[in-house]
Amino acid sequence: MEARQPIKLQADLRAIIWLSVGFAALKLVIQVVGNIQAQHAGYGIFRDEMYYLVCGRRLAFGYVDQPPLVALQARLSEMLFGHDTMWSLRLISAMAGAVKVFLTGLLVWALGGGRKAAALAMLAVIGAGVYLGIDSFLSMNSFDPVLWMGCALALVRIVKAESPSEIRNWWIVFGVSAGLAFENKDSVVFFLIAMLIALVLTPQRRILANRWFGVGVLLIVLVALPNFLWQVHNHFPTLEWLHKTEGSDKVVKFPPGEFFVAQILTLTPYSVLLWGSGVLWLLFAKASREFRFVGVFYPIFLVMMMALHAKDYYLVPAYPVFFAAGAVAWFAWAQRVVWRNALIGVYAVVTVVGLVVFFPLSVPVMPPQQWLAYTEKLHFRPKESETHAATPLPQFYADRFGWHEMVEQVAGIYNALPPQERAVTGILAGNYGEAGAIDILGEKYGLPHAISGHLTYWLWGPRGYTGEETIVINGATLQEMQKAYALCTVVGMRELPYAMPWEHGPIFLCRGRKTTYQADWDEMKRYL
Repeated sequence: MEARQPIKLQADLRAIIWLSVGFAALKLVIQVVGNIQAQHAGYGIFRDEMYYLVCGRRLAFGYVDQPPLVALQARLSEMLFGHDTMWSLRLISAMAGAVKVFLTGLLVWALGGGRKAAALAMLAVIGAGVYLGIDSFLSMNSFDPVLWMGCALALVRIVKAESPSEIRNWWIVFGVSAGLAFENKDSVVFFLIAMLIALVLTPQRRILANRWFGVGVLLIVLVALPNFLWQVHNHFPTLEWLHKTEGSDKVVKFPPGEFFVAQILTLTPYSVLLWGSGVLWLLFAKASREFRFVGVFYPIFLVMMMALHAKDYYLVPAYPVFFAAGAVAWFAWAQRVVWRNALIGVYAVVTVVGLVVFFPLSVPVMPPQQWLAYTEKLHFRPKESETHAATPLPQFYADRFGWHEMVEQVAGIYNALPPQERAVTGILAGNYGEAGAIDILGEKYGLPHAISGHLTYWLWGPRGYTGEETIVINGATLQEMQKAYALCTVVGMRELPYAMPWEHGPIFLCRGRKTTYQADWDEMKRYL
């Protein structure tokens, strides 16, 4: 029996791998079809995507509001597919979502579950509304769960490791995954702190005494070092940005109860039955004693995010491990096959139905008017994580409108100028969305690169423009503009019903700035 057990485990893993590949492929198809339909429904490129594309064209080891991986992703996407077709622009993010599903299946195996439990967990992750959303556009958010789950899988395997080589290999996986997570999004620091505290508080602290733990930490430092050195060189702009964001009223600050409710709603309400079971199983079941630290991690991380008034979706990358644990728990608790199959079958049907019903709330596959009517029938609107003026659509949808129209107007103004004026005319934008639209969508009209004081655009400077002649898009009033320029006239109006409120307003043509951009550039910095 002892000689045959490894063969059985190997066969189980192979079966789960193939099953996970199938579910990952299903996830990829859902995301690609969703983006094809979204473009067909009239939704264009998202505000942040244009900014990331511009960052990808100016590759560096860091940017004011993100580490470098998302810019690298954007650069690769544009090199391979361009930026006109939404499904291909977002394909790498969709693939990251597929890898997340695949890792969920492996986590079920690592926690002691079988194929049916893996299928249940992966189906639940595919149906979770927030994952459908974050995997549907080019961003760093789709990669966070992949890298965090790489860390979680490594730690679970280290706890169960039976040989020094296995411990060594998984600590290397952990170090590389955590290091890359730092190069993707800085919020991983809270994940790692919470996980370290959880390990220290449980018997699994023994794995920290292994010399390969030190190697894992060293790998984290080495992989994350380029961005840290960039921060040092640029006087830690990300810390300045975070401090200003924290001190503003931009982020919705939920009370603890509402914050927890937001977790349930974000992941699709009924899924708490599965991931919540996973948390309880990890915390209290005898069968999960080896993995107790993962259960302890959750309340630590949850309370930490509540105390820091973090955005409600900051916990999202950690949930696949709890979906996996919940599936293992359900198969452990429901001993009678009839009851177990009935329970699993009902949950699977609810998940599939929920996927169909809630899909338009995560991916914009319905035209705006149809979407508004649909949400009115459901009596449900996605909750915003940031405060802003009222708009018919949530910001995640509204920020896909108005860019082409704005760029066409600016191009008409710019190209109507005499050639000698065009040679000295710059375009000043109020935020990275407007600047990104000029840089990405304005290429075919021959527009110059935009300048802006917003986030990383401020680091790139005024690009030699003095203000001698400028097209300005910044939401200011004519009276405000006349204080800074000798002559300003309104030459266009941005009006589109579905765009965000601050993307409405005049376009100015200004001449004779009273002081140069270079002289005022420090005052024009806006890290918010």
